[in-house]
Amino acid sequence: MIRRLLLGAPLAFLLHAPAYGQQELERVPFVVSPVEVVERMLTFAGTGPSDLVVDLGSGDGRIPIMAAQKYGARGLGIELDGGLVKKSREAALAAGVADRVEFVEGNVLTADFSRASVVTIYLLPGLMNQLQPRFLETLQPGTRIVAHAFFMTGWKPDRTESWRVPRAQYNLYLWVVPAKARGRWRGADLDVRISQNFQEIEVEVGKVLAKRAVLDGKNISWETDDARFEGVVEGASMRGELTRDSQKKSVVFEKR
Repeated sequence: MIRRLLLGAPLAFLLHAPAYGQQELERVPFVVSPVEVVERMLTFAGTGPSDLVVDLGSGDGRIPIMAAQKYGARGLGIELDGGLVKKSREAALAAGVADRVEFVEGNVLTADFSRASVVTIYLLPGLMNQLQPRFLETLQPGTRIVAHAFFMTGWKPDRTESWRVPRAQYNLYLWVVPAKARGRWRGADLDVRISQNFQEIEVEVGKVLAKRAVLDGKNISWETDDARFEGVVEGASMRGELTRDSQKKSVVFEKR
């Protein structure tokens, strides 16, 4: 896997990277990541045959190709350098996965990657922070985003993984795109109010604050002393199973 990273950049720059456009992307050199990192990124994201893995800044195409070869997934690489796109297509053909992998020339800040179920990135924080609103607005809830080395400001990863090898340490960060659960909901004679900060939620049922509330993609669950709900958020509906007084029933909450 090859990515555009600034070699020898000071830490302050990496943490407060400026906005990047087409010209800035063209000036950033390449760094190669080990095959082990590529494989662990795909495993960390839970990649499988039903996934479309979109690699932003796909370089020589290693991630989409491995996703198809080892995990049975489909792959899409988006890369600014036309020469690397050509080499990636040739590599996919040589690997026997050209029917499952596509490479396109484009700018990751404007390209369409909305069909992805897994997004892989190894980009500077400035670029990742610019992509963050697009991740939240265009990707379906439940889409997994896995990043090597750098993380997004403000959006806490759902999981992290680190390991050391001689003279190096590798860090992976995983986010699951959350459904839009914030707001007031009504159903089963209950008023439910949900506050949301990315995947972190607080749930009020009537005037009672839930003692447990979890949002994982579109899956949501909450629990009070006398009620428990498990379901999914789909647009303006929240459907699932509500347990009260030891009785379980299917319910639908509608956003008000």
